[in-house]
Amino acid sequence: MPEMPEVQGLVDFLRLKLLPPGAAPATIAQVEVLSFSVLKTADVPLEALIAEPLSGVERRGKFIVLTAGGVHLVMHLAKAGWLRWSDALKPGPLRPGKGPMALRVRFAAETEEKPGFDLTEAGTKKSLAVYVVKDPLDVPGIARLGPDALDVDHTAFAEIVTSHRGQIKGLLRDQSAIAGIGNAYSDEILHAAHLSPFANAAKLDPDEVTRLFEAMHAVLAHAIASASGRPAAELKDSKRKAMHVHARTGEACPVCGDTIREVSFADSSLQYCPTCQTGGKLLADRRTSKFLK
Repeated sequence: MPEMPEVQGLVDFLRLKLLPPGAAPATIAQVEVLSFSVLKTADVPLEALIAEPLSGVERRGKFIVLTAGGVHLVMHLAKAGWLRWSDALKPGPLRPGKGPMALRVRFAAETEEKPGFDLTEAGTKKSLAVYVVKDPLDVPGIARLGPDALDVDHTAFAEIVTSHRGQIKGLLRDQSAIAGIGNAYSDEILHAAHLSPFANAAKLDPDEVTRLFEAMHAVLAHAIASASGRPAAELKDSKRKAMHVHARTGEACPVCGDTIREVSFADSSLQYCPTCQTGGKLLADRRTSKFLK
């Protein structure tokens, strides 16, 4: 799932393409919906975006927001969605089908082949979502967002953590508490903070809260710096290569050399290092909710 660093990388890339310094902003020429389930709104027509110069490209949590003529095209890539840029999309309409293509946006150009991007989604579970709204807060997911992970200060973060009655892994992924972090970076942050993903947030002591806060900022800031300036096509591989524990089950921890372990759930999994995070204990599958003895 694209998280804050990758979404910010996409936003930075789109800004360079669509709002280049010293040049006129791009204008949307066409929006094609290939998967009708992807469009979640109907009050504002897609046509309201056409022929209007872009005035903004920004990130809200894990949402991408393009603004043109006072109307906002809001995109959430969900678990398996992605944005593919092309400097020259071939002319002609696309046929809706069962493939990964969900939506295409073309921008105005003097040539027949126009620059633009496609939204794609792998797999059969379709969660990618697109909204056309007059206010980004009309999108329920944006309206529920908590403070951005890199904007929250230590005091506010400590209050969020100590008031949460649940596991710290779940809190980090809760967009209404802290925006921008998903499954992958929560694993990386907890590893850097030397905390178990099953630790009770409310029971963390002040030193542990401080370690977690510093790890969150360090991991995300480094990942955003790595993503900045990369073409959209390179962001996924860059993310995979940078992971220390996430999706590295069975490999050696780069910090201590212990074997990275996994806990599986119905539709996801987490990875952790026993030596770095749980005092050497192996975590049981959450269906048992106990440490393995």
